[in-house]
Amino acid sequence: MKLLEERIVKDGLLGTGNVLKVDSFLNHQIDVAFVSQLGQEFKRLFHDCDVNKILTIEASGIGIACLAAQYFSVPVVFAKKSKTRNISGDVYTATVESYTHGIINTILVSKRFIGPEDRILIIDDFLANGAALEGLIQLVRDAGATVVGAGIVIEKAFQAGGDRIRSMGVRVESLARIKSMDPETGIEFI
Repeated sequence: MKLLEERIVKDGLLGTGNVLKVDSFLNHQIDVAFVSQLGQEFKRLFHDCDVNKILTIEASGIGIACLAAQYFSVPVVFAKKSKTRNISGDVYTATVESYTHGIINTILVSKRFIGPEDRILIIDDFLANGAALEGLIQLVRDAGATVVGAGIVIEKAFQAGGDRIRSMGVRVESLARIKSMDPETGIEFI
């Protein structure tokens, strides 16, 4: 998606350790009109998949998932990274290592919100090593639901996550795929 690539080049900041900061428009401060356009693109890509729920992981994916969900007219469920008092009853869990934070989280979703009748589109901001996406896929499959695909805003295609998820038979549609990035030479897209 050329519009997204241009925005990444204009407003993204490259840091050490393969870190791309797009927090000025995507995952800290959200440019709602822009992210809404991303949601429209996800609808175009997955329009024929009979999506009845969108799943994401807290926190960065929530805003993106909500803006996409308005085009599908479906609810958003998000996996929490810790159990809270307002989650009662049975939950689906998965263990996820966070590349960005360098920690391991047990993510969870209440069994009330995902079941065998669901056709779920997973939405997230980044795909790098694929751990978060793998965890979300596991939650959906544990529920007996169907993963219709994964809509990713930015994929770091030079890392193994995208290939690994695709090899699991999951359709992955990334709006921007980064081939390489370097603070000195910039970003190269596929």
